[in-house]
Amino acid sequence: MRTRPTLTWTPAGEPAPRTTDLSEVVRVLGEGGVVVLSGAGLSTESGIPDYRGAEGSLRRHTPMTYQEFAGSEAGRRRYWARSHVGWRTIARARPNAGHHAVAALHANGHLSGIITQNVDGLHQAAGAPDVVELHGSLDRVVCLGCRGTSAREVLDRRLREANPSFTAEVTRINPDGDVELPDEVVREFRLVPCVGCGGVLKPDVVFFGENVPRPRVEECYRLVDEANAVLVLGSSLTVMSGLRFVRHAAKSGKPVLIVNQGHTRGDAHAAVRVDLPLGQALTAVTAQLGCAA
Repeated sequence: MRTRPTLTWTPAGEPAPRTTDLSEVVRVLGEGGVVVLSGAGLSTESGIPDYRGAEGSLRRHTPMTYQEFAGSEAGRRRYWARSHVGWRTIARARPNAGHHAVAALHANGHLSGIITQNVDGLHQAAGAPDVVELHGSLDRVVCLGCRGTSAREVLDRRLREANPSFTAEVTRINPDGDVELPDEVVREFRLVPCVGCGGVLKPDVVFFGENVPRPRVEECYRLVDEANAVLVLGSSLTVMSGLRFVRHAAKSGKPVLIVNQGHTRGDAHAAVRVDLPLGQALTAVTAQLGCAA
C-alpha cells in the first residue's frame, strides 16, 4: 500500500520557542550515543535547495510522484529529461561545513548513527560511514521489472548516446535532482530500457507517494531505540517517513533536539529548538567539543 504524498503542513497552536543557544546540543552530544536525522536543509549550503524553506522548490514545482512515474510514459519522460540535466549538478555538489561537522562528530564518538532523508550522497562524500539513506540515492538506478540495480553514471552515458543533440540550460536545481524544462524539449527526449530485461528504469529513490522499504524503516527504528537522543538537522519533518522516528524517540522518553531554520512538524516533541544556519551551528558545536571538522 502506498500513501498519499504529504507536501505541506500548517502549524497549529502557539509556535514552539526557538533559541540560538547551542549549549544543550553540545551537552547532549558530549554524552554520546546520539543519532542524527538530517534533511534537505543540511545541503542548501552545497547549492541544493530544500523543499519548504524560504526559497524552497515546492514554491515553483511539483515533485514527481510514484503513481505518475509508474503509470505514465509521459511522466517518466518528463522526469528523466529533467533529471538527466539536473543530476549532473547534484553529482558535482560538494559537502559543506555541516556535512563535515557531522562526519567529525561521528569520528569522535559523539554519534551512534546517521539517518538522512537526502538523496545527494554528501554525508558519505564528507567521510561519514554507515549512513542510512532513508529515501535512497540518486547515484543508483533500479529496474521496476527485474529489480536489478546499476550505477547512475552508466544510465547517464546511455541517455547521452540516445539523445546526442539534447541540450538544456540549468537555471535552478531541485532537491530531487531535476530542473525545469520546456515541454517541447521534454517531448523529444528518448528513454532507454533496462539492459537486462527491457523493463522500466527508475532512480533508486523513494518518490512522493511511495513507501520506504520496510527493512530500512526497521533499521532506523533500531538506531533510535539504541540511541540516547535524536538530533534533527535541517528537516521540516513534514513527511511521516522522518517524523515517525522523532515521535518514537519522544514517546520512549529520549530527548529530541532540532536545529532548523523555521518551524518543523516535530517542534512539539523537541527538548530544544535551535534556529541557526546549519553550517554555522555545527561548526560551533564541533569546535566546542574539540572535534572541529
